[in-house]
Amino acid sequence: MMMKFDQQEEENGSGNGGLCRIIEEVPPPPQLKLSFLCQRYEEGGGELFTPPLNFAMVDNGIFRSGFPDSANFSFLKTLNLRSIIYLCPEPYPDANVEFLRLNGIQLFQFGIEGYKEPFVNIPEDKISEALKVTIDVKNHPLLIHCKRGKHRTGCLVGCLRKLQRWCLTSVFDEYQRFATVKARVSDQRFMELFDVSSFKNLPHSFSISKRNGKEQRECSAVSC
Repeated sequence: MMMKFDQQEEENGSGNGGLCRIIEEVPPPPQLKLSFLCQRYEEGGGELFTPPLNFAMVDNGIFRSGFPDSANFSFLKTLNLRSIIYLCPEPYPDANVEFLRLNGIQLFQFGIEGYKEPFVNIPEDKISEALKVTIDVKNHPLLIHCKRGKHRTGCLVGCLRKLQRWCLTSVFDEYQRFATVKARVSDQRFMELFDVSSFKNLPHSFSISKRNGKEQRECSAVSC
């Protein structure tokens, strides 16, 4: 709690001017804090927010996650999203559509089937179109999600990393952190072969970050 001090002149009974100090309590601005124990976000006022499965920040204005449900809506409102990229072919649930409508969020759906290996066919054209939406800053802040936030989301983020000139070691490392034991060789092969040469006029915000510059040097040292 902060205190705001103010001083006023006040005439006492003898006619001499005096000072009267007024103390006003000013509440601090609300803050969003992460509770690691409960894996929830807590506002300064005590309200709890639950992020979707596998939620993480990808870059400035870009987030990723698994499928959000109604329990996650309060948290998503704190992101001030403009757009959501949905990578599954199934229709978006009515509750989610209503949430988007009430909050002025645009939905971009690129239906990619969630096949399991060895019958995986990742459509490069849909990933390319989704990537164009992702790098358009007019769509930010933006959330990318599929069902679990692992494979389809991981492939799109991996292709974004190639566009940012991450080396493959770093791209695969990030993919595997989210896919864990479900990591697929076919996904990593797709990211390796994905051609980013057609993407020109890359926004400055997607150039190589300082953090990735260090990774790039480290990868060069191991010839990744």
